[in-house]
Amino acid sequence: MILIEGRGKELTTIPQGEQRSVSQRKNPDWDWPFWPILPLYPYGQRRTVLREIVPDTIWVLEQIQGVLYVTVPIRMTVVKLQMGGLLVYAPVAPTPECIRWMNQLVDCHGPVKFIILPTVSGVEHKIFVGPFARYFPSAQVFVAPHQWSYPLNLPLSWLGLPSRRTKTLPATGQGIPFIDEFDYELLGPIELGLGRFLEAVFYHRPTHTLLTTDTIIAIPEEPPPVVQLDPYPLLFHARDHGLDLIIDSPSHRCKGWQRICLFANYFRPSAVDAVSLSTGWKQAQHGGDRSSKAYFGFFPFHWQSNWHESFLILHNQGHPFVAPILQTLILNRGVSTTLHWADRVAKWDFTQIIPCHFQAPVASTPSIFREAFSFLESSTQSMSNRGEIHQTDFACIQQIEAFLSAILPPREN
Repeated sequence: MILIEGRGKELTTIPQGEQRSVSQRKNPDWDWPFWPILPLYPYGQRRTVLREIVPDTIWVLEQIQGVLYVTVPIRMTVVKLQMGGLLVYAPVAPTPECIRWMNQLVDCHGPVKFIILPTVSGVEHKIFVGPFARYFPSAQVFVAPHQWSYPLNLPLSWLGLPSRRTKTLPATGQGIPFIDEFDYELLGPIELGLGRFLEAVFYHRPTHTLLTTDTIIAIPEEPPPVVQLDPYPLLFHARDHGLDLIIDSPSHRCKGWQRICLFANYFRPSAVDAVSLSTGWKQAQHGGDRSSKAYFGFFPFHWQSNWHESFLILHNQGHPFVAPILQTLILNRGVSTTLHWADRVAKWDFTQIIPCHFQAPVASTPSIFREAFSFLESSTQSMSNRGEIHQTDFACIQQIEAFLSAILPPREN
């Protein structure tokens, strides 16, 4: 059995035994020991990429996370303050590699002064704030209001946040020490039944940069560099069916990435058919890689030939939009709240957005940002007011929405 690995345009073959030994090799620099609390791939081994967005002022540190090899970037943003020191928005896992990158920034630009937890429902962001803050004991921690936990609503200190230096962001910026450089707006709270949704977006006035968590994303056509550090998830999803071999080449990485984007946004895109257990088992017996890493050869998907058309609609030339999951399951439960918030944010003079997922930075204007929320003003929900999304791709999410609507409180008008 072989794995074909790409080197630019060249292809080389590596014996599977050698490939397996490399994949199982652990690097203490990437250790994240608390992964069992939220067991997302790549579990206890998380690599970190540092990128400079605005020269000498804004950086992002990126990792990956996902389920069943549906892996997407997760990032935090670091901003150099004019007063000296650094502000960190939405920390990622503080692995030794991540902290080493941070310490290099600290050595050049001063200490971490402020750490921001900008969400109340994004567990994949909340889980890192306490451990990250411990590495910077002089930093003040500011959290979005209305925090909650499930199944028990625990105090913030019980959730790992340092009690003596954790504060809640007020509705206005009065008294906030970094308000001379930042504006922020709170979206929510939007009641979801079991909990609530709230996000704090920050506007860095000196660089005209908007920092968001989950409300806005943009989909790049090619896989980001951090995703390509471990290309196996890309290659796993590049296959059309379970009998295909795993092949590493630029085109296969791109193909796998685009399909991952469809899964991540729609859960079950219309262009993929589920394979029965019996068919999947037969394919696994005759497929290529039957290692545990490849789920013993089981690949329960069969992609239709029109899948790329669905991706191009999702990609929409890289324009920012609201993820289908937020459109259909969350923001439609707080229509007026969301639209009033979007109007306030659109008054800022930003030229780029740095979301916590997918592409960053995203070129944008306030009017483009505001347009992304126009689906809430339309009688038929779509990705934008141009109505460019296939409703069939929304089918799975709409089924979840129908179930939730039957058991949750009525939506806000």
